Amino acid sequence: MRVQRAAAQRPSRARTRTTSIAAFVVLAALIPTTASATGPQEIEAELPYICTLPSGRLPATVRISADFPERAEAGEAFSPAGVTTTVELPAEAVADLTAREASEVRAATRLAVGVAQNAATATATWRGSAEPVALPASGPLTLTTKGEVPSVAGRSDGDLTFTAGDLAIDLEPGTTDTADTADTSTAGPGSLTVDCSLAEDAPDQGLLATVPVGTGGPGASGPPSPSGSAEASGPPEDGPGDGTEERQGDRSPKVLENSPGTAADRDVPPCRYDEQHPPTDVSLNAYVTGYANVKKMKGAAYLPPSCVLIEQGLPETGPPDPEYLIFDTVSYANFHYQERKQTPPFDATFLSFDFAPVKATMVMEQTGPMRIDSRMRMSLIDFTTVTDTYVRAPLVLHVLDLEVNGTPLDVGSGCRTETSLTSVDPDPANFPGDHLVLYGRGEQIIGLPATGYLLLSGGVLSGEATIPAFTGCGTDGEDLDRLLTASVSGPGNHIKQVQGQTCAIAAPVFPSPTNEGQCTEDLQPYEVPVAER
Repeated sequence: MRVQRAAAQRPSRARTRTTSIAAFVVLAALIPTTASATGPQEIEAELPYICTLPSGRLPATVRISADFPERAEAGEAFSPAGVTTTVELPAEAVADLTAREASEVRAATRLAVGVAQNAATATATWRGSAEPVALPASGPLTLTTKGEVPSVAGRSDGDLTFTAGDLAIDLEPGTTDTADTADTSTAGPGSLTVDCSLAEDAPDQGLLATVPVGTGGPGASGPPSPSGSAEASGPPEDGPGDGTEERQGDRSPKVLENSPGTAADRDVPPCRYDEQHPPTDVSLNAYVTGYANVKKMKGAAYLPPSCVLIEQGLPETGPPDPEYLIFDTVSYANFHYQERKQTPPFDATFLSFDFAPVKATMVMEQTGPMRIDSRMRMSLIDFTTVTDTYVRAPLVLHVLDLEVNGTPLDVGSGCRTETSLTSVDPDPANFPGDHLVLYGRGEQIIGLPATGYLLLSGGVLSGEATIPAFTGCGTDGEDLDRLLTASVSGPGNHIKQVQGQTCAIAAPVFPSPTNEGQCTEDLQPYEVPVAER
């Protein structure tokens, strides 16, 4: 295996999407974990595989590249970024495909990745797809796929290792005049599935990366050990029949599939309209998640998926422009958790003043409506559209529980920031007061998928916030305001949020062979997004 560090970070792959105007995103927690949003470790592994083709079992070369974080906190979910799988199949594979009267082939890959921590293991599936490529006249067939992969969270301190396992390649043969409409998620009629297994002489048994988890994990020094399979990790010390299997499951790294299942199967809070919150013809709902840096602490905080209910506004004609058609849209949104306008409670840990371990349980609460201002400009020359969106959200951080160096501190029931988190507003005359501002842009060229952020399909927005001082923290004469203010409050805190695909309640789109799912059967958002650093 070859592991190479690039001189500069590769740009992240842009998600593509196809719809709409307006936008929405909300804030992540602002108490940091000790894991900061540092540069990734970039891996490039070249591994030998044995693949079963119609012409026999033959050797193949698989190259895997991805970006992993330098380290993470226990319970902190992260997703390897920029995952690319390149498979070089022998010339016999070309002959097998040309025998099917194919001149090109579309590939989809499914790589089993063993995730291990200490003596516990789990398995994630890395899926990738590619556009059709022409079959070469001679020599090997090279296929390169890309795709989003599941998030993973370590359950405790200790190295989290990722090891390549079995690989399945779905090959969809076609001709150069075949319509580009095939679904690459699974093998279709007439396709060929090639099963590949890691060769016995693979370097480090297929080890791809090691991510140290926690401040006291063994990953701080020394080489990683290949523990990506149950056989490699060995049996636990406890004997059978004493609850070992249940405890093994509790310790196993948690794999969070980015592709959602049914609403009941997902580890996220409910996100649906009800009698107290009846939907309208323009109602949308979505999940949002993300990270926020805290400049003082040189750390980043993670907000698990939170539900938002959105009332999308109707577009109105904007100011005249000789080169563009302009439409402005104003929408509003609210957090929705147990009939309250807040996030679910979440935990975060950090080192206060670089030495005192602190754990806090918090929620983000609205103090007023969240306003979303979107402006879409359509070029009168080539009909390219660009949508700029500003989200203005008055949000306070409410601390529910606080623990310092293992000792609980009673913060009382009113511990929160004095005002909303604040940003520099680009239009302060029309939008005075304390609020957070996040910005995103979406662009669409005729005939191509849209990129960036759009309301219906989601995406990334970002901004910078000042965390105000804390107030009301402490009981029985003990004032904890200054502790929290000194540790956390201040300007220059970068925020990056990811919103998932929305569910349009009045016209739901359910998953089908021809459509990606947007709504579950009970009208919750089908997609649960994964946070990005």
